[in-house]
Amino acid sequence: MSTYSEKPPEKTSLRYFKYTLIYILLIPFINWSFTWAPMWELLPGWAFNPVTIVTGLVLVVRDFAQREIGHEVLIAMAIAIGLTFVTSGGELAIASGAAFAISEIVDWLLFTFTKYRLSTRVLLSSALAAPIDTSVFLYGASFIRDAQFTIPNIVMSIGGKMLGALVIWWLIRQREVPRKT
Repeated sequence: MSTYSEKPPEKTSLRYFKYTLIYILLIPFINWSFTWAPMWELLPGWAFNPVTIVTGLVLVVRDFAQREIGHEVLIAMAIAIGLTFVTSGGELAIASGAAFAISEIVDWLLFTFTKYRLSTRVLLSSALAAPIDTSVFLYGASFIRDAQFTIPNIVMSIGGKMLGALVIWWLIRQREVPRKT
């Protein structure tokens, strides 16, 4: 028996809302990155924006923010889209907002109506939302910067999202599975 036990953070402390704060800051940062990040050409005609690789973090962090604040995650998303508007302009904020709204609906449906364990919901949520979210966002981003709505960008973004989801799935799954002693 351990003599040390850490109290969970109070609901009024910033530590309680750590994933929500990360979510709010990550969205405008990634969106802003799409305005300046260079395109990398791997093969002729196969160029992609390297930011697409890390976009998966947003969907996974959103899942944790949703666990912290429930449906108020929509308020966090609105704040983040507002910050995107300020940092990157209205067109990108609209593209991002539409993409997040779609993925949030998928998340809400999965987390509300299924009783799967958390790890499964995180993985399913990303698998269902990533292709739609990615396509909507990159299509909107293509009006701001050429060559965003491309097969390489779509593939790299979905791949990045799913890689991030798989890592988080595995970490959560390790906590869910009882260990043999």
